[in-house]
Amino acid sequence: MAILVTGAAGYVGNNTVRRLVAMGKSVKALVRDEKKAAMRLQDIADKVTLVTGDVTDRAAMSRAMEDVTAVIHLVAIPMERGGATYEEINYQGTVNVVDAAVAAGVDRFINMSQNGATQDHFSRFLRSKGRAQAYVAASSLKWTAVRPSVIFGPQDEFFNAFARLIRLTPIIFPLIGGGKALFQPVSVHDVVESMVRSLDDDGTIGREFALGGPEVLNLGEIEKRILKAMGESRALVGVPVGLLRPAVFVMEKTLPGTPVNLTLLELLGTPNTVSDNALVSYFRMEPRAFAGDNIAYLRDASASSALRRFFTGQAVN
Repeated sequence: MAILVTGAAGYVGNNTVRRLVAMGKSVKALVRDEKKAAMRLQDIADKVTLVTGDVTDRAAMSRAMEDVTAVIHLVAIPMERGGATYEEINYQGTVNVVDAAVAAGVDRFINMSQNGATQDHFSRFLRSKGRAQAYVAASSLKWTAVRPSVIFGPQDEFFNAFARLIRLTPIIFPLIGGGKALFQPVSVHDVVESMVRSLDDDGTIGREFALGGPEVLNLGEIEKRILKAMGESRALVGVPVGLLRPAVFVMEKTLPGTPVNLTLLELLGTPNTVSDNALVSYFRMEPRAFAGDNIAYLRDASASSALRRFFTGQAVN
């Protein structure tokens, strides 16, 4: 019997698969993009069962549940691309996975939600994640949910986007909204650890856990740390969010791998911090800081990888 990880080729997904393999667990890795899966899971392919499928396909989800005792559900899109919508992937995709798990008699279900997600949020992204978690909570599954703040790690698409843009913008760099937006960056390794620990911890059943790093940082502080990690210097120039909307709209419509869309731009006005960090209060962990060696990966960003990502939409790491 195995643990099914959905979105196994994603950056949280492949790190989750690796952690489970290291623990000696039997893993089924559900992926949609075989090329990305080959890039990120090839070295452990002989240790997992690779399953190709899409969460929008209810029949495929039913087949994926064969011989599965637990599910770690990670599939979600932060930006709508190629016709995929928040409602179709984040909400209905979760419904399909939950329904298949219930029908198959799966025992445990770990859902990665999002900090701030609610069913009535103004953001369609956070609203889709809030509705998805509400569906999980209303199911008969023995569920646990984690709600991380923005996640950092070598394959992240948030901080790496800043690093790639820095490579393309010499001398000055925009400080969006004056750099006042608040975040509590949390390491992908800490998020993964909280989920795998929850699998065998009955005390987590029926509970939602907010996850954050050890520091609350504003966007200006984050940009300065990214520059330091990259060994770069730029003049940071404050730019009001309103002035960026037209440019972001054009990017959203023309770049397959746009680093930002209007939805995410609007979220900069909402603090992405946690009041009770479960990594500390429940899991008794010492969260990794967004600093030093933990973000050294950002120096690997290059202008060529930036252009490839932005113009093709393909993963570059």
